[in-house]
Amino acid sequence: MKWITRERPKIDRLACPWLIKRFIDKDAEIIYVPYEDVLSKAKQLGATPFDIPGVEYTHYKDQCTFDYFIKKHQLKDAALDRLALIVRGADTDRHDFAPQSAGLEAVFAGLAYTIKDDQELLKTGLIIYDGLYNWATHLYGLKHTQAGPAEQMLLQVYNQYLKQQKGKKAPVWAKELREMIQDQLDTNMTLSLQQASEELEINPAYLSREFSKHFDNLSFGDYMRKQRIDKAIQLMGTQSYSLTEIAYLTGFADQSHFNRAFKKQTGQNPSHYKKASQKGKKDTNA
Repeated sequence: MKWITRERPKIDRLACPWLIKRFIDKDAEIIYVPYEDVLSKAKQLGATPFDIPGVEYTHYKDQCTFDYFIKKHQLKDAALDRLALIVRGADTDRHDFAPQSAGLEAVFAGLAYTIKDDQELLKTGLIIYDGLYNWATHLYGLKHTQAGPAEQMLLQVYNQYLKQQKGKKAPVWAKELREMIQDQLDTNMTLSLQQASEELEINPAYLSREFSKHFDNLSFGDYMRKQRIDKAIQLMGTQSYSLTEIAYLTGFADQSHFNRAFKKQTGQNPSHYKKASQKGKKDTNA
């Protein structure tokens, strides 16, 4: 059977041929042509088009063509489900779907840049997806350091190295991000992880993973909430702002959200905290 799609494949248009050849039709012929020729060539060659708009084998909602192949051909395989999540995340730029998605996208972007012949790229892609499928079948639950004593020894050396590095300069991006967050203290603190990653030109998945190492062992969200609460406490030191105004100035959606976040961090309602703080100042001045 012949299958046809757009030229210059990267992720989904390599994953789908791999799925076809490994689970649907091992003798399948995969054809790549310019986008505008896919439908006319499909009719001419009697091939089934995929991964273009308006055909059966394509994207549906937040799922990619690889997902549809699995559903259409009723492929019941837990490893394929794990693989589908990675492919979906890489193909739709949703690296939060699976931690491997960002790496998969990077690998195929690099291969597509290097290999100009689509059929040669497909051969390489088949090997990579074979490896990824084997990982998803046999190794997905195995941590990198569980392979043997040699890896354990290397981990020990690495941890010792990390201890020696304490006190050394943080990466440049961490310094820039700290300054970016500090700048937000004069606004309503609306900085998001996506905005920060775009400004720093850093992959958001990498930034999310590495953030806590340089920011008090807190996730990006927890750190930003802490900064908002700290700023709110500063603003409570003045009679100029009501709690509703403070909630707005520190970037909370509403006062109810502010109250919950404040109590979670300080153990007190903001109104009680503000009264106690102002009473303490009066007692000090008396």
